Amino acid sequence: MSHWNEIEGKWKQLVGSVKEKWSALTDDDLAAIDGKREKLEGKLQEHYGLSLEAAKKQIDDFFERH
Repeated sequence: MSHWNEIEGKWKQLVGSVKEKWSALTDDDLAAIDGKREKLEGKLQEHYGLSLEAAKKQIDDFFERH
């Protein structure tokens, strides 16, 4: 998905917004995610108890606005 490639490339600029949205993510989590969608999905599931589908929806909704 070319859209996600853009997000990966801009991850360092997006980290602040991501941290505002999902405040349970630690700096270590954000560094480990490093713009990788699958890692972000996993961390949201881990920290917020979301299903994979719910994590994907939150990610899609968030990044449609950024």
